[in-house]
Amino acid sequence: MNKVAGAAIVMSLLAGCASTPSGGPFTAYEGARLIVGDGRVIENATLVVEGTKIVQAGGAAEVAVPAGATRVSLAGKTVMPMIIDTHVHLGSTREALLRDLRLRAYYGVSTALSLGTDGYGNLDMRGQAIPGAARFFSAGRGITMQEPGRTTVPYWITTQEEARKAVAELAAHKVDIVKIWVDTRDGKYKKLSPELYGAVIDEAHKRGLRVTAHIFDLEDAKGLIRAGVDALAHGVRDQDIDDELVAMFKQRPSLVLTPNLPDRGVKVDLSWLKAGLALSQVAILERANTDRKIAQQFYGIQARNLAKLNAAGVRITLGTDGNRPWGPHDEMEDMAVAGMTPMQVIVAATRNSAEFLRLPDAGTLQAGKSADFIVLDANPLDDITNTRRISAVVLRGAAVDRTQPVR
Repeated sequence: MNKVAGAAIVMSLLAGCASTPSGGPFTAYEGARLIVGDGRVIENATLVVEGTKIVQAGGAAEVAVPAGATRVSLAGKTVMPMIIDTHVHLGSTREALLRDLRLRAYYGVSTALSLGTDGYGNLDMRGQAIPGAARFFSAGRGITMQEPGRTTVPYWITTQEEARKAVAELAAHKVDIVKIWVDTRDGKYKKLSPELYGAVIDEAHKRGLRVTAHIFDLEDAKGLIRAGVDALAHGVRDQDIDDELVAMFKQRPSLVLTPNLPDRGVKVDLSWLKAGLALSQVAILERANTDRKIAQQFYGIQARNLAKLNAAGVRITLGTDGNRPWGPHDEMEDMAVAGMTPMQVIVAATRNSAEFLRLPDAGTLQAGKSADFIVLDANPLDDITNTRRISAVVLRGAAVDRTQPVR
């Protein structure tokens, strides 16, 4: 029944492109619960869209629907902003990247920041509004120490001179952010020293670029914060954090944490993925879908650290790492299990992530913003996993075709 209802809504959305007598393509979405993305909820809301933009958003009594507008009833539904993923690693070929971006739109993700394994070949796609595809942001080539056997896309540096030269090349390609890795990879490699990552951060800031860091250890997190890093692309993973780190975050209100929580190590229900994935893919996921004590302990460290920083008011965004287009829905559940409220999780995944990517037209459902929203069959404030119960997706004012999954 949900699939039938969802298809009916999509048809209504597609019909909503018809022009009104005044010449403007207005569509009014009426009767839903509206999760704005900034912590507010509006019951029995009306959302008026003209072209790609929201022109009105509010309670039904407050919104004047333009004469002749196409009206779409969303009674009983919940509407929230599309999700923004601030840490992924997308396909490197043009064909693979386009598929990845379309898959993200299918799962209700409007924007993705690919961190450091892209190279420079597809940077021109960042400015393209591709129908039915998420927006693309990129760090181009990341920066790390020499890591034989791993990807050679990032810059491998050993001196401060090489660090500054790498940042200069990144700036010349106008990347969206600089990505660095500070990690021994289980003791296999030397990691960037404070002198090296300090040079990267200093040079990036001189050139108007921000730096996000892959980390593992608590002491590296502290060192990077002292050096002025702008974001941590992972939470601390080696131990429970201390009060000093919390204080360091409080002293830097603009410092961003992207937790990237790991697998919780518990068997979960994967049935919701069957509509969008080939059965062979689901089977592969099911084989790894078991209870694993070590994974539970690893998640526990990071979950406690996230809870502590969230309680301290740290600015949190959503990131999933890897290349799982459905991953944001898993991550949102993991963040809630760690202790964040569903509303805090949604704000992190929408408004906070949009602000981190400096997207003034995204992240919340308000007048003047891009018409990027998800229509849900159930309220995610009751249960965050309801973000998976997607009835329809509207991206830049147009319905995303979800009748067939992207292959």
